[in-house]
Amino acid sequence: MRGRITVAPTITKLPEGAAGAVLITGSHGGAYPASLAAKARVRALIFHDAGIGREDAGVAALGLAIPAVAISHLSARVGDTADMQARGRVSRANAAAVALGVVLGMGCTEATELLCAAEWIETAAPDVAEGRAVLRPEGAYRPLVLIDSAAMVEAEADRGAVIVTGSHGGLVGGDPKMALRADGFAAAYHDAGIGIEAAGLGRLAPLEARGIAAITVAAASARIGDARSIFEDGIISAANPTALRLGAVVGAPAREVLLAWTRLA
Repeated sequence: MRGRITVAPTITKLPEGAAGAVLITGSHGGAYPASLAAKARVRALIFHDAGIGREDAGVAALGLAIPAVAISHLSARVGDTADMQARGRVSRANAAAVALGVVLGMGCTEATELLCAAEWIETAAPDVAEGRAVLRPEGAYRPLVLIDSAAMVEAEADRGAVIVTGSHGGLVGGDPKMALRADGFAAAYHDAGIGIEAAGLGRLAPLEARGIAAITVAAASARIGDARSIFEDGIISAANPTALRLGAVVGAPAREVLLAWTRLA
């Protein structure tokens, strides 16, 4: 029986009935999204490669036993499944997908059709749990919140905090309201390789409009989906005007400015 197709701008909010479907998600293909896909029992998975990045973290889902395909950040906007379907091109595919005829450079729509013929099998979910940590660095006036996904932000608890997420800096589904679901003081994201139309920086302008300092770190410098790596390893690739005014410098380590922001009243 051929599989049906379901789409989800973010894999953290899957529609009902994803089991048995070929899932197209605007999320990156990191370890946690891979775990969510396996737990949802999807037939096959198409995700955004988010610039691939450090240690190939953006395409970790290729390790799943089910067919899995990454769409190039140079061909379609991260977080935008409609754009992925319209013009996305395959950048990576695992052996199960290749066996079905998927090749690099193939359009997302054509790849999807091939994946619909995949046998529906159970696959073990990677043992991965998203992390959330609230730190109080020495001399801090406000907390430093490390969350592996922007979905873990807490609107009230994180108000006024410096929030470091492992998520990409693109707008999920193009919705400015999804830029940050808390009135934080500042926020940091992974730039997902920046990508076509600078989609990986999509959250910066909406956060500027809210007076929130925001930066992204380069895909090559930190692992997507890992807030601690964003904080400890990340090199700033872009910053909105508020962040620049508060001392962010493109090309500099993110850690120093993030810590400095915790000390600002």
